[in-house]
Amino acid sequence: MTITPGNYFVDVIESVSVKDIKRKGSETMSNFSAHWKAVLAEFISTLFLVFLGCMACVPLAGYSTQPALYGPFGFGLVVLFNIQAFGHISGAHMNPAVTLGAVIWGKVSILLGIAYAIAQCSGAIIGYGILMTVSPLDLVPEAVCTTQPHPQHTMIQAVAVEVILTAALNFLNCAVWDPANEASLESVSMKFGFTIAGLSIAGGELTGASMNPARSLGPVVWTGMWETHWVYWVGPLIGGSLSTLFYKLIWLNKGNHKTEES
Repeated sequence: MTITPGNYFVDVIESVSVKDIKRKGSETMSNFSAHWKAVLAEFISTLFLVFLGCMACVPLAGYSTQPALYGPFGFGLVVLFNIQAFGHISGAHMNPAVTLGAVIWGKVSILLGIAYAIAQCSGAIIGYGILMTVSPLDLVPEAVCTTQPHPQHTMIQAVAVEVILTAALNFLNCAVWDPANEASLESVSMKFGFTIAGLSIAGGELTGASMNPARSLGPVVWTGMWETHWVYWVGPLIGGSLSTLFYKLIWLNKGNHKTEES
């Protein structure tokens, strides 16, 4: 059978085009599947963070407020659980400030970062709503688990505390993301859990040690304590961004850094 050069090249072009379309379509579906699973993991993990963490802040019988260390260790241990359960799926950020750091670092794309933040905020709101449903106490009058600056703090001081606390948290995230540290990632969930507990003990009396806009948003949506809520967006987002930029520009070995998209 005779094949003219013209027909041959058309067939080759069509064949390559079909193969490319099929391959790209397969990659797109695979990425979509991984992405929606990761977004769902962020929703569920943040729901658990607020539901279980704030549960540790519900006053025990005989106490007007919960004993001081219950909240910090409650949140720290919930973070430990969430990272162990969901870290391999989404990174278990549970925090728009951490996700912003991951976008700056190059771990996730901007669009996926936005999806993460929406899932985190939604999970936090629903998590606190579930806690209100099962709590034997009315959480609204005392605004249980809302983050508020110390009465003697100015708002600038409160923002500064949240900037520093969140910067410290994101230094740990950057150390985990740093390829130079990839051989030292055992027990990461424990490291983050105890870090959250320690930072919460340090800053809890000053600002509530939120370090997390979604964690603060969940309770405030239900309790209506909006007056100082902006502190818990401005402080963590600035702190998380600054520490990520500093680590990436000063300490990261550029030859080992590879931009990724989750």
